[in-house]
Amino acid sequence: MNARRAVGGIALLFLAGLIGTAIAAPVKPDDRQAVLDLNTITGNAAIVGKIDELTKKPDVAKKLIKVGADLAKQKDSPLGYNSALILGRLAEKFKLADDGIALYRHLGQLAVKRGSNRGIATSLLGMLELTTAAGKHADAEKICLEVIRLRTDEEDPLDDVKGLAFRRMILAIARQGKSDRALGIIDDEIKAQPKNFLMRALKAQLFMELKKYDDAVTSYKEVIESIDSNMAIDKATRDEIANDYRYILSGVYTEAGQPEKAIEVLRDLLKRDPSNAGYNNDLGFILADNGKDLPEAEKLIRKALEEDRKARAKAAGGTLPKDDKDNASYLDSLGWVLYKQGKAKEAKPYLEQAVKDPRGQHLEIFDHLGDVHLALGETEAAIAAWKKGLEFATDGARDQKRKITVEKKIKDAMEKK
Repeated sequence: MNARRAVGGIALLFLAGLIGTAIAAPVKPDDRQAVLDLNTITGNAAIVGKIDELTKKPDVAKKLIKVGADLAKQKDSPLGYNSALILGRLAEKFKLADDGIALYRHLGQLAVKRGSNRGIATSLLGMLELTTAAGKHADAEKICLEVIRLRTDEEDPLDDVKGLAFRRMILAIARQGKSDRALGIIDDEIKAQPKNFLMRALKAQLFMELKKYDDAVTSYKEVIESIDSNMAIDKATRDEIANDYRYILSGVYTEAGQPEKAIEVLRDLLKRDPSNAGYNNDLGFILADNGKDLPEAEKLIRKALEEDRKARAKAAGGTLPKDDKDNASYLDSLGWVLYKQGKAKEAKPYLEQAVKDPRGQHLEIFDHLGDVHLALGETEAAIAAWKKGLEFATDGARDQKRKITVEKKIKDAMEKK
């Protein structure tokens, strides 16, 4: 039996049956043509460019997604591969789960006909993102299994995708309330591959998912020890990988409400790599957020911005392009440390610049901007910033906790008007 055909057969059955078949709605001719025209866009750069263009036109994009999904549901659908790919990616961006799943299912069916493992994997991973975002964790687990079962040749880059699918499957199992089963699978893998630090890292990640912070700390320390003692990896690489996990560990301490431990880890990392923008920013922000060593915190954050600019300039060939933007998170950190020092007027432009960048449109940053507006006596602007921030609140524990605080700030400010 041809292995590629065998894979296609399994995936085709799965792609057809993952989620109940929906009835296609009628499509207007002009809308139909607008979607089909997307198939003329070829080449990765052009496809990415079109996705970016439509992301900036949400009303247009959402209409095309809906029409594309309806076309995907039709028997003998005219929807092409590139059209389905572009609209599937857009559905991910706008978190339109049902339409996105229909588009990616269609993409996968076309990939099966082409005999393209890469296309099948793209389809399944796209569906995985959408099912996860929609909280359909049982479906997410099934998709992960299908990715893992894809037959690939040796050294096929899709093997990396399989590793990702395994990690996501563990989280999907845990999110169904089956954490013991998920931990059991990981422990079996650790026994089978005692030198594979990635399995230990996955266990640590699962403990974070379960909010078992002490266990997560222990596991990440084991990961770092495993890397440091692995003489099969050259020292420079060992140090680089171990530092990545030390950085993650600092985040675990922050999530666990242990800022002093996070500060200790970040200070150690800065000794190892003084020019690292991320280390400088995070240490500066944690110090500022906890009202500690504010002048030092400001200095660290400004260094983070400087080092980040140097890195961007180097990547651009030595000169920053005219449309270059500073990292929104670092701008937020600078605005926040200035606010903490009683310099709300100086803080305001940095925070306003941060939220103008789509990458800076987070509840936390809008919350900081609201606090600055309030300190300047700009109550209406503060309320507007807080309300805008609520639009970007995620389902994560941190955002949900902050959401409650922000809603109270809005209520208090409106009562004092």
